Amino acid sequence: MDVRSEREFQSGHIEGAVNVPLDGLSKNLAKIQKSKPVITCCASGVRSGMARRILKSNGFIEVVNGGAWVKLKGKLQA
Repeated sequence: MDVRSEREFQSGHIEGAVNVPLDGLSKNLAKIQKSKPVITCCASGVRSGMARRILKSNGFIEVVNGGAWVKLKGKLQA
């Protein structure tokens, strides 16, 4: 889950990533499956860390802060 703004997401993202901007995450929790693992990412890791905390505090079990999307993309391609 990429929590950057829609504009940032459109400038580049991991193939298959879902864009849920951090400022709208709380309103979209019902659209995210709690039964599946969630990896959050953003530009640097700060917003994805905040997203992780929001998800965990709302009952999501498996949530990982993937950090910066470019670094995460590199790890997924390796």
